[in-house]
Amino acid sequence: MGQQVPEVHEVARVFRPAERGHVARGFSRGVRARRVFSPGLALGLLLATLCAATLFAQRAAPVPADKPSPRTDANSITAHAQLLEKRKQGRIDLYFEGDSITRRWGALDYPDLLANFKENFFGWNAADFGWGADRTEHILWRLANGELDEVNPKVIVLLAGTNNIGTAAPASPDDPRIADVTRGLKAIVDTMRAKAPRATIIVTAIFPRNDNIAVMPIINRINANLAALADGRQIRYLNVNDKLADASGTLLDGMSRDGLHPSLKGYQVWADALKPLLIELLGPPAREDHAPPPTGDPSAANKPK
Repeated sequence: MGQQVPEVHEVARVFRPAERGHVARGFSRGVRARRVFSPGLALGLLLATLCAATLFAQRAAPVPADKPSPRTDANSITAHAQLLEKRKQGRIDLYFEGDSITRRWGALDYPDLLANFKENFFGWNAADFGWGADRTEHILWRLANGELDEVNPKVIVLLAGTNNIGTAAPASPDDPRIADVTRGLKAIVDTMRAKAPRATIIVTAIFPRNDNIAVMPIINRINANLAALADGRQIRYLNVNDKLADASGTLLDGMSRDGLHPSLKGYQVWADALKPLLIELLGPPAREDHAPPPTGDPSAANKPK
C-alpha cells in the first residue's frame, strides 16, 4: 500500500539527523537523536495500523448470509459461466439449486449419482444448478447474476445452508447462525419468487450432518424456521430427516458417504419424497426429456483418475 513504512526498530537509524561527526547541535550522539520522530512518519504508522485493522476486521467478520457475495476462485468462475450457458439450453421445468449436496446429484463427475438423478427425474426436464462449497450468500450472487434469468421453471427444489452452519458447536441456545442462515434462505426464496414468479419452490430441510453432531440443534432450529416459510401453495416444505437419521440426528447406516454428503441410498430417500410433489405439480413424467446436458466440476478433468 504505497511507500513501505519502516519498522519501529528501524526508526532511529533512518531518521538520525546526521552521520557520525556531524550531529546537530543540542542532541547527544546516538541517544537523543533516536527521539527525533517526524510527523510524516507518525502519519505513515497510523495509516498502516488502520489498514491492518481494517483488513483484520474484514477477514474476521463473515459476509451476512442474506447478502450476495461472489466466489472468486477460478474454478467457481468457470462453473458460473457454464451454468449461464446451461440455462439457455434445452427446456427446464424442474430446477435444482443448492451446494455440493445438490450439485453432486446431477454432476458428470459423479456418474453413479447422475444415473440416479436421470432415473428419478427423466421426463420432467430436470436441470441441476448446484455448486460445491456454496454458502447462501454465494447462491444469492449466482441467482442475482443470471443463472435463473429467463429459465421460467415450473418447480424449483432448494437445499442449502449447511456450509453456513459448518461444524462449530453452538455458542448458545440462540446461536447467531440460526437467525443468519434463516435470513439467507429466505432471501434465496424471495429472489427465486422474483425471478420465477410462476414456479412452486420446494424448500428442503437441511440434512443432518455427523461430522460434528453437536450442530444438530442449530439445524433443527433453522428447519423449524423454514417450515414457517411455507404457504402450502407456491412454497412447499419437505423434511426427510426422519428417514435419514434417528431422533438424535445420527445418520442411519448407509445414508451418507462421509457424514455430510448423502450416499446413493440417501439421495433415493430424497427422490422418493420429491416424486409425489412433482406428480402433483408437473403431472407424470413424459416419455421424452428435453433437459440441457449435465455439467460438472470444471477442475475434474485435471484430477488423476
